[in-house]
Amino acid sequence: MEKNDIEKLRQLVLKGHAICTDSRQTKPGDIFFALKGENFNGNKFALQALENGCALAVVDEPIALGNKKLIQVDNVLRTLQQLSHFHRQQFNLPLIGITGTNGKTTTKELTHAVLASTFRTLATKGNLNNHIGVPLTLLDLTAAHEIAIIEMGANHMGEIGELSLLANPGYGLITNIGKAHLEGFGSVENIIKTKTELYDHVKKAGGQIFVNGENSLLTEKAQGAELITYGKGSQNHCAGAITREKPFMEIDFMVNKPLGKALAGTKGSIQTRLVGAFNFENVMAALTIGLYFGVSPDNAVEAIEAYQPSNSRSQLIDNGRNVILLDAYNANPTSMAAAIGNFAGFGQSPRALILGDMLELGETSLEEHRQIIKLITENHFDLSILVGPEFMAVAQPGENCLVFEHSFQATEWLKAKNLEGYHFLVKGSRGIKMEKVLEAL
Repeated sequence: MEKNDIEKLRQLVLKGHAICTDSRQTKPGDIFFALKGENFNGNKFALQALENGCALAVVDEPIALGNKKLIQVDNVLRTLQQLSHFHRQQFNLPLIGITGTNGKTTTKELTHAVLASTFRTLATKGNLNNHIGVPLTLLDLTAAHEIAIIEMGANHMGEIGELSLLANPGYGLITNIGKAHLEGFGSVENIIKTKTELYDHVKKAGGQIFVNGENSLLTEKAQGAELITYGKGSQNHCAGAITREKPFMEIDFMVNKPLGKALAGTKGSIQTRLVGAFNFENVMAALTIGLYFGVSPDNAVEAIEAYQPSNSRSQLIDNGRNVILLDAYNANPTSMAAAIGNFAGFGQSPRALILGDMLELGETSLEEHRQIIKLITENHFDLSILVGPEFMAVAQPGENCLVFEHSFQATEWLKAKNLEGYHFLVKGSRGIKMEKVLEAL
């Protein structure tokens, strides 16, 4: 699509015409982008979108030739990405790219809470962090925004590099790198290469990288850029220590090197609403980023303390019958092991695990599920319920271990048992729908 045509589309966006990619959710005045996927073709719904009141529809198949409300391009997705990149280039503001295997959405939400206490801040909504979600977020940028946070996810090689080119971040943060989406990446080495493409882009831009100073892999890969570090050691710009873990994590922190308005020697405490020591890095990253950009320590602490996890991420639910730690938004070997380790010291007995399969692990899947079962055995829980075909293939059911193929089967068993007085950990990949068991707890 020619630059002049891209600019015309952008002017419509600036005038308030929203971008829509789902014909079922169109509103009058929207611009419908007819995206394609393996199981859908938006071109088939373009005319319906116009009937619903859309101002324009962007398609890449010949449809109703002569209809002036249809804009035919070579590739709708590429056009959406070109439009978002061109739109991004018109704004000279700090943009922080965040990626990682685990914790990137929580870190993004915490960072947004902190920065929004002081600045007009744009952040990725939910987990719209892929080749479609990132462009849609970028198109939400307006002249009113003072800073932006773009979450970037990946399940195949080169994806973070592509998203970095679109968003052009001047600041970057990788939460961690672990085993996830191995089916798409093929190896941990490929995951490292892809995730650190964010670092490569920030370095070329002459920007800054926020990094956990205790993560030797990430600090090594970040060399060549100005580093702003957080962690536990006094060598970091901002250091913290967990003073309490249960029921919610509490942290003491100290600024060791000046950060924004925070002078060296600045101290504070944070009483979070987050469960699990694995959230320590997420909190410290958000605090450090906020202080760096000039948020006052008091405002940063207040924002983090007010943050309430949602969307099945580290949610602590006490329904009067049982206490449930719901962390069922996603799962991979790294996050599953961390959750089990944390839960092993959580609350009083009886303690029960309800775990779903970890998806997209490729050839390593069965072995990774075996390792999780070994970890469960080592920690001696009162009851373990495993859900999904991968766990079914490797688990040996016993007195304290039950295995179901689907979450609805586990739900029916739990309903029949009507357990009370338990502490439950519920975790699994989204595709297993582990949140379904909540109705039986």
